[in-house]
Amino acid sequence: MHVPAQRAVVAVAALALLTACAKTESQNTAPSGPGPAASAAPRQSGGPDCTLAQTGYPKLDLKTAKIGFSQSEKEANPFRIAETKSIKDEAAKLGIPSANLLVTNAQSDLNKQIADIKSMLDQGAQALIVAPLNSDGLQPALDAAKAKKVPVVTVDRKVTQQPCTDYLTFIGSDFVAQGKRAADEMIRVTGGTGKVAILLGSSGNNVTTDRTKGFTDQLASAKGLAIVAQQTGEFDRSKGQAVMEQLIQSHPDITAVYAENDEMGIGAVNALKAAGKNPGKDVKIVSIDGTRNAVQLIVDGSYNAVIESNPRFGNLAFSTLQKFAEGNPIGPAIVISDDQYDETNASQKVANAY
Repeated sequence: MHVPAQRAVVAVAALALLTACAKTESQNTAPSGPGPAASAAPRQSGGPDCTLAQTGYPKLDLKTAKIGFSQSEKEANPFRIAETKSIKDEAAKLGIPSANLLVTNAQSDLNKQIADIKSMLDQGAQALIVAPLNSDGLQPALDAAKAKKVPVVTVDRKVTQQPCTDYLTFIGSDFVAQGKRAADEMIRVTGGTGKVAILLGSSGNNVTTDRTKGFTDQLASAKGLAIVAQQTGEFDRSKGQAVMEQLIQSHPDITAVYAENDEMGIGAVNALKAAGKNPGKDVKIVSIDGTRNAVQLIVDGSYNAVIESNPRFGNLAFSTLQKFAEGNPIGPAIVISDDQYDETNASQKVANAY
């Protein structure tokens, strides 16, 4: 049957739109890259060490003990996918039976995370690895673990409670330093002039607070760069895109975007392209995480720099619990070394991204 030219054009356009949507959706669930595990930085945070003798906790054999892992958010974000995979892979590597690794997901609900942790304790968990949803609010769960003399290692987000008293230690990045490094890259790629929008992470956790402080403090040295907007995108791609769409309308002269995670940065790229702008060139983009999608955008020229936040905590989390079980002292925080990506190395290092 003959199709009129006008209808044919509409059909082609619709097909192109569906293809573009399918591509965007697939980016959300990109597989975790086989990059390096998180490793401890040479310099560690100061503070008193914690030992098994101090706590009075029982000695554990990790290979026969039940271990619980509490994930905070749904695994649609590449960071969470890689983090959970790292825990599971390390447990398998150590020969921990699958039945002895309890894994829960709080689905971004603090009350559910508290219930998840208590449930794992009721199931006999003898050690816990927790990715906190918020810095505040987990006290009931930590109290329940303490009552049963179960050590808790927190990863990727700090809690406001006391190490060695309420939990054993924190393993993760120096988030203030990440913000400073992002500011240094922003100054470099903009030449130190322009108008910057900040896509903030979710409120209530130290990651957002620290990444903001590090960035704004460091950016103050570049007098030609002005922060003209700060708005939360809650570490989410679609929300980051929606915020960027609003900012393009209210601040059409924005020349740079600092996103406090890659997902929001990718959302900003989508919004800028839809508005006819040229991200990576007209509007510089710098973010934090190190996802495969963001690093590939650097290779493609639509992004400028990414500061890594390595989510592969499995090795450090289990080795820390093992050291503690053997009576070795554990510091209050184990800071990891993070890489970074820019136009000089992205094509060579994209395989390390997750």
